[in-house]
Amino acid sequence: MANGAQSEDKTLQSICYKRGSLQLLDQRKLPLETIYLDIKNAQDGWDAIKEMVVRGAPAIAIAAALSLAVEVSKLETFNGTAQDAVSFISQKLEYLVSSRPTAVNLSDATTKLNEVIKKAASTASEAKTVFEAYIEAAEIMLKDDVTCNKAIGSYGASLLQNQLPDSSRKISILTHCNTGSLATAGYGTALGVIRAVHTSGVLERAYCTETRPFNQGSRLTAFELVSENIPATLIADSAAAALMKAGRVNAVIVGADRVAANGDTANKIGTYSLAVCAMHHNIPFYVAAPLTSVDLSLPSGEQIVIEERSAKELLNTRGGLGEQIAASGISVWNPAFDVTPASLISGIITEKGVIKKDDGSDAFDIAGFVHKASGDARDTILH
Repeated sequence: MANGAQSEDKTLQSICYKRGSLQLLDQRKLPLETIYLDIKNAQDGWDAIKEMVVRGAPAIAIAAALSLAVEVSKLETFNGTAQDAVSFISQKLEYLVSSRPTAVNLSDATTKLNEVIKKAASTASEAKTVFEAYIEAAEIMLKDDVTCNKAIGSYGASLLQNQLPDSSRKISILTHCNTGSLATAGYGTALGVIRAVHTSGVLERAYCTETRPFNQGSRLTAFELVSENIPATLIADSAAAALMKAGRVNAVIVGADRVAANGDTANKIGTYSLAVCAMHHNIPFYVAAPLTSVDLSLPSGEQIVIEERSAKELLNTRGGLGEQIAASGISVWNPAFDVTPASLISGIITEKGVIKKDDGSDAFDIAGFVHKASGDARDTILH
């Protein structure tokens, strides 16, 4: 993968795409360098996702889909039928899913894209028709993600404003990891809510954790907040409880890589700790995520596969990219995610509204919400 040109747009985008060309912002280099890498095929996409060039569940799914779209667009010759094209794409998608197993958005995107190409193959005999259908579907995912994120931001801002005791008061929000435009196609999920609250004029301050060991908070979230002139303060991960005790946090909002049917949520390691602290200090704890992060096949978080990362991320500075700081020979446990039980979550903010618990319940009726949201979408189309 070669270095691409720096973006001239003041708002950094993790994904720069036009048909036949994909560049991904190398987020390992931020905030000191802005370098884009050319992604020419699914192999490049897999490497970029695995090596954290691109991260954030929504962005991972879109980057994977578009990396294959670029490869498909460059196929000058393909000796096969429409069904052969379906097999070719399906195998590539299955390979891409293996790059980051915890984020469900990627497997969800794969399922939807497979449905698209199978439908195309059912009415056509040429492989070209299937490839074109795939490329168009991947491009629609890129566009739809921004629209989805802005809806999440709107619902989240309304939720928080309605909880303010009086109209003159402002709210301070703590967030974890990076869930902004760098983790999505644009705008963001949890950080998108903070953006919307700021735009509405009721944000007192955003607090972001450094999010060790890969420092997505200090490198990425802080960078986005400063770039957009949002009042913000960076804290050490271990300072969160003290910040809450001091009464400086009104709500905690985080993203999600996977949400089980009962509302248990997998997110960046350290999220569970924040939820426990928030519960102790009587602070609402919200998850902001698109419905593509929901995995109804898993009854609870117990079934979520947790990815473990390289020991170097703890042993060396800069998330494993710098010099060694830990003692040689020490063993390392480095899970990339943890699971926050639904009992600690106040609500789940989605592009279709806020999922709330029934009175007295520790779990969410995620399936019921998804079913209703799907029904509402069909009614809109029909009428």
